[in-house]
Amino acid sequence: MADLNEKFNEFSNTKDTTSEFSPQDIQNNKVMAILAYLSWLVLIPLLGAKDSKFARYHCNQGLVLAIAELCAMVICGMLAAVPVIGFIFGIIRLLVSLLCVVLTVMGLINAANGQAKELPIIGSFKLLK
Repeated sequence: MADLNEKFNEFSNTKDTTSEFSPQDIQNNKVMAILAYLSWLVLIPLLGAKDSKFARYHCNQGLVLAIAELCAMVICGMLAAVPVIGFIFGIIRLLVSLLCVVLTVMGLINAANGQAKELPIIGSFKLLK
């Protein structure tokens, strides 16, 4: 069990840029940052808190996550229909879904705690400025 905790801590040890955001911005926009991880509800903070650096940071993370999940599901779904390799891609699709749930929960926790911490794997991708 301790080994699993070490692996998760290593997985979640990503770049933290919280110090670049004002405490007032963080406090005022936590709810908007949380909404950014609820799939396509990312549009609410994207349009409603466009002047908040903190909300935009989490909008970027949530948008990248939603796009990555959509692309992975479409690709795995199409490949799952291929008779010989379909079962393998069905399993991969399940694993990708589980990974997306883990990343969503991590993003929600970071936003709720007022942290601007990159998500593992996809956090370094920037779609929004």
